[in-house]
Formats: sequence, C-alpha cells, structure tokens
Amino acid sequence: MTHVLAIDLGTGGPKVALVGLDGAIAGHEFESTSLILGDGGKAEQDPADWWRAIDTAAMRLLERDLVPHNDIDAVAVTSQWSGTVAVDTDGKPLMNAIIWMDSRGAEEVRKVTAGALKVQGYDVRRLRTWIQRTGGLPSHSGKDPTAHILWIKANRPDVYAATHTFLEPCDYLNLRLSGRTVSSHDAITLHWITDNRDRANIAYDDELIRAFGLDRATLPELVPSASVIGTLTAEVAARWGLTPTTKVVTATGDVHSAAVGSGAVADYSGHLYIGTSSWLSCHVPWKKTDLLRNQASLPSALPGRYFIVNEHETAGACLDHFIGNIVFADDGLDTSKPDDAYARIEALAAAVPPGANGVIYTPWLNGERTPVDDHTIRGGFQHISLANTRADLARAVYEGVAYNSRWLLEAVEKFTKHRLSALNFIGGGAMSALWCQIHADILDRDINQMADPRQANVRGAGLIAAVALGHTRVEDLGGNVPIERTFHPNPANRAIYDAVYEQFVAMYKADKQIHARLDRILDPR
Repeated sequence: MTHVLAIDLGTGGPKVALVGLDGAIAGHEFESTSLILGDGGKAEQDPADWWRAIDTAAMRLLERDLVPHNDIDAVAVTSQWSGTVAVDTDGKPLMNAIIWMDSRGAEEVRKVTAGALKVQGYDVRRLRTWIQRTGGLPSHSGKDPTAHILWIKANRPDVYAATHTFLEPCDYLNLRLSGRTVSSHDAITLHWITDNRDRANIAYDDELIRAFGLDRATLPELVPSASVIGTLTAEVAARWGLTPTTKVVTATGDVHSAAVGSGAVADYSGHLYIGTSSWLSCHVPWKKTDLLRNQASLPSALPGRYFIVNEHETAGACLDHFIGNIVFADDGLDTSKPDDAYARIEALAAAVPPGANGVIYTPWLNGERTPVDDHTIRGGFQHISLANTRADLARAVYEGVAYNSRWLLEAVEKFTKHRLSALNFIGGGAMSALWCQIHADILDRDINQMADPRQANVRGAGLIAAVALGHTRVEDLGGNVPIERTFHPNPANRAIYDAVYEQFVAMYKADKQIHARLDRILDPR
C-alpha cells in the first residue's frame, strides 16, 4: 500500500507519521519545540527549531522501517494556522515566526479597519466588501497573519524591507520540502485578501490588498487545495532516504486537517477538537459570515467545500497550565511534575461530583476569539470557599473548558440552523474518558471518542494527500476513521450543569470591562 509521510506542526512541536491511503497509521514520532512569550502579546517560535524537530522525528520514524521507503508516495504538511514567517530571497527566515497566539498587531489592524462611520470598530464600506468577498474580516485581536505583517512593517522595518515572501507556517515547511513558495486556497484565507465567493476560482483581491497597505509581491503564489505542488528537494530526499520523485502536496492549517481527520466530512457533521486550543466545526454547503460571534464558513482543505472556522484560544492549555504551573512546578518548592501527573489529576477530578463543589473555572488564559473576539479577557477560578480542595479545582478546569465548548456549540448551531446531534471528539483532550463524559453531560450531546484522537491531524493530512494523488474520492473519506467509544449524556447531571453554565456566560459579561481596564493598566501597549 502507498503511504504518506504526514507532518503536523503543533505549537508544542511536530508529530510525524506514516499514514496509509485508507487513513491507517503505521507509526508516528513526536519532538518538542520551544515557545517564546513576551510583553505586549508577543508569541514567537524559531523556524530553525521547527525544522530541527521535524528532521529528528522524521529520521527516527523512517529508521524504524515500518513500511518500504519506496512505498512512501508523498509528504503532506499540516500545522498551526494563522502564523507568519518572513523569508528572504533564499527562503531563509529573517526573524522568529510570529504564531497564532501573538496579538501585537492589534493596534495596526485597528488603524487599517477604522473609518469615519464604524460598526464594531470597522469602516462600514470596507466591512461589507470584506464579508462579501472573503467570508470574514480581520480580527481586532491582532492575531491574524495580516496583523503580524502590519506589526513587522511598523516595528521591524528592516525585516519588512528585506522580506521576499510572508508565509504561513505550513507553507514555510513546504518551501523547505519542495523549494516552492506557494500557499493553498484554504491556508491563505486568514489573511483576508482573497475572493472566496467561487470555491473553484479563488484569487487574490487587489482592492483588499491595497486596503491593508500590503505589497502584492511579498505574497505567495496561490494553488488549489488538495493538489500536488512538486517533489522533495534532492537534499531532503537523500537525507530521509526517500525517492526524489516523492510528491509534496499542498499544506494546510491544523483546523482544516482535523476536520478531515475527525471523519466528520459530510455537511453538518460536527467535530470537537481539544488540543492547546480548541474549536467546534462542521462542513457546510455555503459561504456565510457570523460577524456577531466571530465565525465564518471558509474554504476547506477539500476541493469545492466550505467549513466553519472558529476558535477557543486555550483549552488543553488550561489543563497544562493548572498541572504545570499551579499543582506541580519547578520553582524550588520540590513540586516537580511527575510522569503520571495527568493521570493523578484526572483521578482527583473524577472523584468530585458534577459542579466541582461550587468552583467555576473560566478558561480564557489568552483572551478569546469565538463567540466573542476579546484579547483582554482573562481566566481564573471563581466562587472558591475555604471548604474547596485541590480536587475541586481540578474538576473545575475540566468543566470550565466544557462550558466554553457549550458556548461555542450554541453559536455554531445558531449559525448553521442545524442541531448537531453528535460530535466526533479529537485531539489530546479526547484521550480523557472523564473529559468525554463531562462534554456529553454539559453539551447534552453524544460524544464520539474517535480512535487514535491525537492522530487526527496527521490522519487528515494523509487523507487530503490521498485526494490530491487521486487515490480517494472526497465522498469516501468519512468511513476511514473508526469510533472508539460513544459517551451519552447523563440526565442526572443536566440540572446542575445547565444552572452553572448560565452563570459561566454571565461571568464573562460582568467581568469583561474589568479585564479590559486591567489590560490598559497592567499591560499598556
């Protein structure tokens, strides 16, 4: 059987896997990378560190000889979306990559989108043009790639002047693999400079490019989704022991590959992803925008298709933060994190009754995007009393992320005018049976724990490659991902979760102005 070498660059590092054209995963390896955070919303990573980790993981996987190297027909990349790598004429990065968490461009994008007559901070005339043509509009959070570019232009003019092309992380990796500087119709979307009205004929829009003050020459060539862009460079092919005819297919964002790897590819078939961030999405047969809740249907990685794009900034990161920074930490107090830290915390949380004995956790550790676009909101534990324990706090983290998922589910169902009766659950969060059941109870929906949920992105990249290579039809993809277990809502928990959920949303509404003022006081830009 032909296989695909799939590369999934997450925020924590890349996973490299061998994926069969039927979606079966022969093996995978992971290598961690570093995250660089700083004042003013800075969030960067070193592209050299990305490539080091990818090369290390790929070499380790290929040396296992799980499949004959001649049977590896293509390499497919998926990665964290909404990032920016500025490269010179030789394809070398001129600075660290600015990633999806970075909000330093907020001021610049607000200047560009403002006007004399505004709606929610957007010039009325441009607002209509953006929505009609792109399906969305630049976020005032400053976390979209165009905001990154504008920040570089204003604050790193030396880099801006030397930049040959600005690339999404996944497209930068494809440059390293193939030597071609391109982006796909789906990966480029969050720049908000392409006309997406005709899914079969997506192109840059010169008017939108001028509105941002961008230089068209610094943007990559566009190619169709799920297509072959070339072959491996001789250097990469030789190092990895692959044939020089090994194809490289269009790269895509992690949201896109997860939508395919979840198995939920039919219209209105929903999936929930929880990794560092989270989202709740489905494919739809139309292009539409929900400006109020900051979501839109945008080009999918599958040819001719749209899917809903939204995001929660932090989900699995909340559990990581609780375990690594609050319960266990390398801070001199002899509380270093043990190898079984996550299992211990889950066991503690599982022993606490629904409702976490009154503790509510708000998971907005890095602001929020959907259903509110608010980069200043912050999270924390609420309604704690002297009677509460560490176990209660642990349970509250699991529940707080699920309350946020319910908030997003309501927004998606209002947008689609469809009830999503079940959700395919993927990502590292889906490994937890406790989190599966809590989501089923709080969302009041069946939760399908997909087999190998952590591999959804590499599986999706492999299946997209199968379509690009002509080995698989889009309509056949849904049957390639098995369900491990289905969790049904427990009616006994409905009353407590419904009541607490109402207060969860009320907390945001009550506290958002306080957090906005604190942001101006404590983190002035």
